[in-house]
Amino acid sequence: MGTPEFAVPALRALHDAFGLTAIVSVPDKPAGRGRVLQSSPVSKEAIALGIPLLTPHSLKDPEFISTIAAYKPDIIIVIAFRILPKEVYSLAKLGAFNIHGSLLPKYRGAAPVQWAIINGETTTGLTSFLLNDTVDTGKILAQSTIEIEPSMTAGDLFLALEIPSAELAVQTCRDLLSGKAKPIPQNDAHATPAPKLFRSTCSINWNNSADHIINLIRGTNPKPGAWTTFNGKTLKILKAAISDSSMNLESGRFVIQDSNFMVGTGSDNVSLLTIQEEGKPQMSIMDFLRGYRGIKEGIFT
Repeated sequence: MGTPEFAVPALRALHDAFGLTAIVSVPDKPAGRGRVLQSSPVSKEAIALGIPLLTPHSLKDPEFISTIAAYKPDIIIVIAFRILPKEVYSLAKLGAFNIHGSLLPKYRGAAPVQWAIINGETTTGLTSFLLNDTVDTGKILAQSTIEIEPSMTAGDLFLALEIPSAELAVQTCRDLLSGKAKPIPQNDAHATPAPKLFRSTCSINWNNSADHIINLIRGTNPKPGAWTTFNGKTLKILKAAISDSSMNLESGRFVIQDSNFMVGTGSDNVSLLTIQEEGKPQMSIMDFLRGYRGIKEGIFT
């Protein structure tokens, strides 16, 4: 059971290792200017592999539940999908488990990959855990660790986790099938939140330190994107670095000199490297400044 591209490598690995009886994904959704129906990456892969595909509008639909029950599943694997009701996850004879993008109990919630970077973590990982009635709190089956490189964005980290996620899913299934799995309760005292990212979460507070701001930019790249207001419009900042300039800028004050777009923070200055103006595609700061004829100094709001 899954939706995005992130889940596809695990789908393939599981099917190669065991043979999947069925795939569950979200219904097709209209996309683009023509509002043409688009299938999820997981749905497309299921069709390509010839595996029966279910796309229920409600996971509590009695017909859907009876269909899953008829498959008599040994294991249900969930990767980047919805919250399963007990009526569904309890149908798995050996257990239903989720692959979560953190080392639980740290970063429980919808955006564990993003928050690990935003909070300046240097390591994170993946956890397979048994589903229960409370989100991300089930007993841990297995974990794997990965380093977060200093320049990694959330998009980079998702890509780096795809293959380890597939490997962990296969390993967890083997442990459950062989009876070697030893579920370990999570220590709730060590739990930290990773809630969904909203626009307000991604607003840059220039009074914060340069490191904090750069981590926010990395952790929200490519979506939803850290932002500030420039010339009365939203300016997303997708990449930035600490500036080596000795200029002493107050927090939020920007200066454009030659090919450098510098902003003051609560500590060092930062140089903007990749940006996206409202209604325009993203571009390097060099491309932006090549045609820029606006003000050369001001304060972000």
